[in-house]
Order: sequence, then structure tokens, then C-alpha cells
Amino acid sequence: MPGPAAPPTPPVPLVALLAREDLGLRQIAGPEGAGTAVHWAHASELADPYPYLLGGELLLTAGVHIPDEAGAGTYFDDYVSRIVAAGGAALGFGLAPVHDTVPPALVAACDTYGLPLLEVPPRTTFSGVARAVWQLMAQARHAELRRVTEAQQSLAAAASRPDPVTAVLRQLAQRVRGRAVLYGPEGAEIASAGRASEAAVTHRLAELAGVVRPGDTLGPTPSSATDTTRGTHLAAYALGGGQGFALGVAVPHREPGDHAIASVAAVLLSLLTGEHRGGSEGGSGAARSAALVRLLLGAAPKDVAPLLGEGPWVVVHARPAGDGPAPDAVAASALGSALGSALVDLTHDVVRVLLPADREPAPQPGWTCGISAPAGPREWASADVQAARALARARATRAPLVHHAVRPALADLVAAEDAASHARALLAPIAGTPALMDTLRAWLSLHGSWDRTAVALSVHRNTVRQRIARCSALLDTDLDDPDVRMELWFALRQP
Repeated sequence: MPGPAAPPTPPVPLVALLAREDLGLRQIAGPEGAGTAVHWAHASELADPYPYLLGGELLLTAGVHIPDEAGAGTYFDDYVSRIVAAGGAALGFGLAPVHDTVPPALVAACDTYGLPLLEVPPRTTFSGVARAVWQLMAQARHAELRRVTEAQQSLAAAASRPDPVTAVLRQLAQRVRGRAVLYGPEGAEIASAGRASEAAVTHRLAELAGVVRPGDTLGPTPSSATDTTRGTHLAAYALGGGQGFALGVAVPHREPGDHAIASVAAVLLSLLTGEHRGGSEGGSGAARSAALVRLLLGAAPKDVAPLLGEGPWVVVHARPAGDGPAPDAVAASALGSALGSALVDLTHDVVRVLLPADREPAPQPGWTCGISAPAGPREWASADVQAARALARARATRAPLVHHAVRPALADLVAAEDAASHARALLAPIAGTPALMDTLRAWLSLHGSWDRTAVALSVHRNTVRQRIARCSALLDTDLDDPDVRMELWFALRQP
């Protein structure tokens, strides 16, 4: 993910400037409250500063330009009206060195035109006021940048969850304190999150999504569009990939960093809703297609593996943690992207991912994962079984991720043929019943825990008890004996 885009510099609330005790500013005219925002400070002694104002300024003056007869005419009305016409945010009047008090006619004019008027005490310099404005702006900018950074991290984490689209929309709505909507190619609302909007706002947001969605008209389509309806700020973003999806965002109060946050969400949703094409990890799309065709036409896995990348490989089996919803194709692809591989398979409620062994899988939020030992193409089938067993153990122990353990064992001291022959003879009474074999293997691996074995096999604990009792009877042995358990475990580990 790219670094967070720097949000525009936020303005400073006038009340924050008045709260600075070191400045000693006092508002003596104009509307009070948190609605006035200052974008910068500017000092001028011109009788008509209009041509030199950009809007949003706290204009500072010591009244040098005020003529002696100003109080008897329209001088102050003209002066204040021009500041308001230029978009000035407020006026600061210094009590030194020209005037000891603020002219009453200036106070009246500011009240008439609704311009906040601040009294600047003699001890406070204009440069000190300007510095305070920039300090407050720097603090606000830092806070907003931190908010954007934290939002990007939370959005990226949401994109790797089992329900990534919903999770990203929910996180976006929370971060901008509004509503986020995903629109499909036909304009229908596919998913949404956040506070509900008025019908007029909802309708206008859908219209904006139609503006950014590619249509039949000639000419380029804008990548984003904005509007305001009933005091709600609206924005729509076209999602990449040419699929016609669009993201709509509605917020009651738009912050400077909201656009950067929504843009990050749009990029993630573009990846989740677009066609998932392979990158360098796991081979290109063309290479994967060629590998599939060769396998279907009878090629050996070892001959196909070079098309997919350098080995060895590990197999990952994953299921949503807890009682989460069954994963869909989008969730499976998002998990593959988070793990760094486009080689993803969704089978029922399990997602399988094949990825290079040097890409160490990390626990994924919202998922329970089992990881096989590194394997070459000849051992892929065995690695798939290892990953399935590791996943079952992870679910039984409520661990987010479990690796298949590979280390030298006592079984390595016995010749493979002898060990396999002994295992066949020992397990013959139950070998024809896969349910008994699987239950015994899981039960032994979980140290005889009825409950955890039931979780691992997705059966009732009484079923586990019945099967283990049946194994004990058919094998004619005492399964409470640790020596018996050890011998059976060695036997069950044989191919």
C-alpha cells in the first residue's frame, strides 16, 4: 500500500485562538461560537485591503489607516464591508501604538456586517498572533495526518477479513463518521455501512455514483464527483478495473482528510471487486493458465511447478475464525492477496492457498489457518493433508495459526517399509472405516480431549466417545495406556 496522502491543512477554529491565554485576545463584536475558521493571519494597514485578501484571513490592523474624521462618516462601514466581501474570517485590532481603545464605530460596523472583531492587547504582537495561528494549524495537520494513517491501516486490515467488502465499508463509515455505499455496474446498492441518510440524500448519492460510472456517452468519465444535499457532503469514486463499480460516501461534516481516507478505501474495493490477476508472486495469469492446461493434459506436477515460481512451497488451509460466515470468492482472493499469492482455491468453507515457502505466513485477522511443512511438487498432496490437520488443530486449540511440525523423530530410526508394514497390521481392524481412523488420529493429537476433538471434527463429543470406544474394542487394546497411544500414533503417521 502507498503511504497516506497528506490531507490539506485544516483551518483553525477562532475559539481555539481565543483560548490561548498567552495571547490575551478578546472578542468584542460579531457572531460568537465555533463556526468561524481561520485559514491564515495577515497584517495590513491599507484603507481597502480587499485586493490583497484571499479569504479566510484573520486580518490584523493597528488602525494606522483610520483618518481622524472616520467616526462621523461611512468609513468603518465601507472598510468592514470590503473585508467581508473579500471573505475575511475575522478582524484583529491592536491597542497600540496608535489607539488606546477600539473605535466604537468599528465595533458597530462589525456587528452590522457579522464580522468577528478581536481586541489585541498591547503586550501581544501581530507576529505572535500569526505564529499562534500557524502552531495551531500544524497541530491540526499532524492530528489529521495521524487520523489518515490510522484509517489506512485499519482499512488494509479490514480488506483481509473473511467479509472484506463489508468490513472495508464499515471501517470507512466509522472513520469518516458517515455512510459508505458500494454500487454495482447497474447502479444497484450492493452493500453499505454507517448511519442511514434521508431519501433525498440517498437518491443524490446514487446519482453521483452514476456520474463516475462508465456509460455509453462519448468522452472521459470523471473519477470522482462531489455535491452537498440537505447539509450532507456527498462524494462518489469510480472503482478501477473497468467493471463499473462505484463507491459513495455521505458525511454530515467533511474533514480535510476524508478524501484521502475514501481514496484508500476506493483502491482496496477496486482490488476486491475487480478481476484478480496474478502478479510476480505465484506466477503471472498466463503462466497459471498454462500450468492448469498442462496438468489437465497429463503433465506431472514437477514439470508444471516452474511455471508458478521458485519452490519449495507451503499449503495454507484457512477458515473464518469462530462462527464467522462462510467465505466467498472475494474473501478467498483477499486472503490470498494478504498472504502474497494468487494461487487460491475455495472448497466449501475452507480456503486453500499455495505459496512459496520463503513467504512466511502471518496470522490473518478474522481467519484460523493451518500451514503445511515446505514441500516440492511431488509432496503437494501430502502438504495439503498436513495443512488440513494443522487447521483442525488450530480450530481445536483456538489458535489463529498452527504450523505442521517437522523434526527428526524416533520413527526415522525404523526403516520406512518395516514401519508401514507394522502400521498396516496394527491398524487393520479399523483401516476400512475412515471415520474411526480420522477420529483416533485427531483424539490422539489432542491428548485425548473429547471436546477439542469434537470441535476439530465438527461432531458431537458423544460421537467422539462412541468412536474411540469402538476403536478400543476393534483394536483389542487399552487406549488409556500411554505406550499403546504412542505406538498407535506412530502407526497413524505412516503414509
